[in-house]
Amino acid sequence: MGALVRRGLGGSMSDIRLAYRALVARILEGDGTASRAQRRAAFDNAGLSAPTSTLIDKVVNHAHKVVDEDIVAARASGLSEDQIFEIVVCAAIGQAARQNDAALAALDAVTGKG
Repeated sequence: MGALVRRGLGGSMSDIRLAYRALVARILEGDGTASRAQRRAAFDNAGLSAPTSTLIDKVVNHAHKVVDEDIVAARASGLSEDQIFEIVVCAAIGQAARQNDAALAALDAVTGKG
């Protein structure tokens, strides 16, 4: 992915898709302090227990409503700050992916390419 970043992604859709796939693979399958299962659950916004599910649901649906108490509760449940950071990033990227997929599906429906 480094070459793509240095080139500014070049504007090619295939380059952008390649960079996206590399990003998702890295956050879900790469080394991290949060388990791969936790990162996947955050990415999918499914299968997390409270209070982590509360935090991730806010990140996905109402990011502006995340407050210090949400982080404190996640820490009190045993997550480290690094784990919280990783699952929040996974949740945000997962939501962005779902929004992108919905937008592309809408474009395909309008243009008849679906």
